[in-house]
Amino acid sequence: MLLLTKYYSQAIETRRLIHKNPELSFEEFNTAKLIMQKLDGLGIPYKTNVGGNGIVATLKSGDYKKKVIALRADFDALPIYEETGLEFKSVNNGVMHACGHDIHTSSLLAVAGVLQERKEEWEGTIYFVFQHAEELIPGGAKLMLDADLFGSLQPEYIIAQHVDPDLKVGEFGFKSGKYMASNDEVYLNITGKGGHGAMPHKFNDTVLSASQLINNLQQISSRLVPAAIPMVLSFGLFLAKGATNIIPNEVKIAGTFRTFDESWRKQAHEHIKRISKSTAESYNTECEVEIRKGYPVVVNDAFLYQTAKELAVQRYGAKNVVELDYRMTSEDFAYFSNQYKSLFYRLGVGHKNDADNFPLHSSKFNPDESALEYSITFMTELAIEIIHK
Repeated sequence: MLLLTKYYSQAIETRRLIHKNPELSFEEFNTAKLIMQKLDGLGIPYKTNVGGNGIVATLKSGDYKKKVIALRADFDALPIYEETGLEFKSVNNGVMHACGHDIHTSSLLAVAGVLQERKEEWEGTIYFVFQHAEELIPGGAKLMLDADLFGSLQPEYIIAQHVDPDLKVGEFGFKSGKYMASNDEVYLNITGKGGHGAMPHKFNDTVLSASQLINNLQQISSRLVPAAIPMVLSFGLFLAKGATNIIPNEVKIAGTFRTFDESWRKQAHEHIKRISKSTAESYNTECEVEIRKGYPVVVNDAFLYQTAKELAVQRYGAKNVVELDYRMTSEDFAYFSNQYKSLFYRLGVGHKNDADNFPLHSSKFNPDESALEYSITFMTELAIEIIHK
């Protein structure tokens, strides 16, 4: 208990420091320095600049090749103006830890400290992966893997957790198999000869073409996708720089495509291209299509799922363990789950009063940081449990 109290208080302090000084993806230089300082204080060796700002720390005990696992946390922030009113709110205007990465990182640092002091209880190697740039394609996970972050001693399993404001503090969520969707960015550029809005017969109406294009693309989700495959195709940007009486020469559209099936993912890309070009042509306009392929599907290993769920039930009771459904959001942890047996589970950070809870990526997102006690304890116990199996 004294050990947990020591690292819990340190985690609170670290979390608030990270939260106050957030940095965007690929710009997390000072956050990386802070992580290194904390690891230096713990006396845990690490390597830096792994695929960018990534850091990999390593603990070994006894026969270090006997069992090798990895634990991962991300540490980048989002381009959001914080509106929480916290004493330690962001001092970097327009940048905020609105996805809980400050919780993830401070927790993993504490877990590293606890596991180091409990080395007599386990034998093997534990990697602590502090990953940059989760929020931005191509994703820090992919870049760290491309940089061979583990070297010759590869882990058998890799585990990560993510905060969830829909779960109360003390609750955990798990799902076996496919869990989070792939994520691709779709960019459409419709061009033609614009003109005066009062004389549409003399030009190509790019705005009408673009509007019809968005409608036509919805047939992919309503008619073309196999019924058993979840998918989302949403457009959040429609930019036509005209005026009340001016139809512009160009309209830009951007959106997101998400699904759970790699074969269908490829087919859908072709449908997007085909429908976009044919629709534009029917209005005497042209459409340039760019699809930026993002993260793959997050897949949870059945053994890790069962082990973690049973441990959570044992420690916190069945009423505090939730079976998760498919989630259409995406995570670059998927790159790890496509290469190693992995587990990505949810940590409850919701306040008792629902009025205090806001969703991820909200400018008012304010997780109950008392969840760090559960975060540190559970990940520590889960790591030891898996090493013993």
